[in-house]
Amino acid sequence: MKSVLGDRKAIMLLLTPALLVYTLIILAPVVWSFGLTFFTGSILTGFEFNGVENFERLFSDPYVADAFWFTIKYALIVTLFQVVVGYGLALLYQFVLRKSSVLVRTLVFFPVVLPTVAISLLYQKLFQSAPSDGLVNELLVNVGIAPVDWLGAGGTAFIVIIIMDVWRSVGFYGVLIFSGLLDIPDDIIESARIDGAKTFKLFRHIILPMSLPILFASFIFSINGTIKVFDSVFALTGGGPGNQTTPLTIYMYRTAFQFSDFGYGSTIALLLTVMCLIVTLLIFRSSRRDNTV
Repeated sequence: MKSVLGDRKAIMLLLTPALLVYTLIILAPVVWSFGLTFFTGSILTGFEFNGVENFERLFSDPYVADAFWFTIKYALIVTLFQVVVGYGLALLYQFVLRKSSVLVRTLVFFPVVLPTVAISLLYQKLFQSAPSDGLVNELLVNVGIAPVDWLGAGGTAFIVIIIMDVWRSVGFYGVLIFSGLLDIPDDIIESARIDGAKTFKLFRHIILPMSLPILFASFIFSINGTIKVFDSVFALTGGGPGNQTTPLTIYMYRTAFQFSDFGYGSTIALLLTVMCLIVTLLIFRSSRRDNTV
């Protein structure tokens, strides 16, 4: 094995197939998409070079601004709930339920494996207001509150999206963070308890600091996923009413595939890529600063 790993030709021979596949599937489309930002048109109509006009349009397009702020708001709120609630579930699994947490973990994780379209249809029925009230409005009527047109206004539709996406994904983050908590040595926790550390002090000085790596990883995973949200919003509201629940991904999809403007759609995709890179770098810098304090 050492002789193989020390041979550069053998290393190149082993890595070349993987690098070739990675180049064809990942790098080539990225380069192609970036090149399209300097053109307008589509495959059917042909492409025409327009320089930086797509970037000028990007910074002056009010729909991009609305989609950008919706994406940021959605990403921050959903990420916060996913990680915080997931962390709470992980603590429950590890320190309260312990070995009996298997059934609870399975039930909470179950929505993760369900198809997004099926979950969206379920929530459409739950929050339905016409032609008949869904379960949520029925409950409101039973306690004397007027039914709400949940998906008919941007504010209430946003609330439904948040509830749905947190519900369907929080089980994954619970298991992810739980796997990180398993790496905390039991003898350290027992030693802290023997020294008199109660629940809050034990969490504040032992559990939380030692679980920071998995928390940072969860934040990175969550924020990059929520910035690129598409399927759940598209299936639940289609970006409506109007454009009030339209993230950048749906606006990019409409621009490129419905209006056949691949160049401007690629420009919006580049904005999404830059957003993901900036957020990831900020989290990494914050993590490194915390570890050096």
